[in-house]
Amino acid sequence: MNQLDIQVASNSSSLPNKMHFQTWVDSVLTDDSEIVIRLVDNAESAELNQKYRHKKGATNILSFPFEVPEMIDSTLLGDLVICAPMIEQQAKQQQKHLLHHWAHIVIHGILHLCGYNHEDDAEAQIMEAKEINLLKKLFIRNPYQEQIPHE
Repeated sequence: MNQLDIQVASNSSSLPNKMHFQTWVDSVLTDDSEIVIRLVDNAESAELNQKYRHKKGATNILSFPFEVPEMIDSTLLGDLVICAPMIEQQAKQQQKHLLHHWAHIVIHGILHLCGYNHEDDAEAQIMEAKEINLLKKLFIRNPYQEQIPHE
């Protein structure tokens, strides 16, 4: 099983539980890896986004891959910083089930830690296809298709 450290620095009352996060991590990672997920509010997300990406405002997720020094034996892939209020806002705006949107964002972030990106159209297609396939295994519909409102 992959090792998961969850740091809660958010006042959100609708955070997924550790079992959800573990399921999503395990759906992507097949070897014994370690990952840190920090759940934050808008202020911390905006601060980190400005510091590391030179972009203003909060963002849904930031991925910080860990570059293992040659002499160190580590299974740490890196850290994900997820802005809980942004995830909640996006799910509502996009009319997506909240847990499904969380799953998508976590999987998206882990794929970044594994070296996937969406810098150009070809890379984006590869990454999105991987996300869609992983989510399908969790019985979650394609997040890139227009959603049907749920009641």
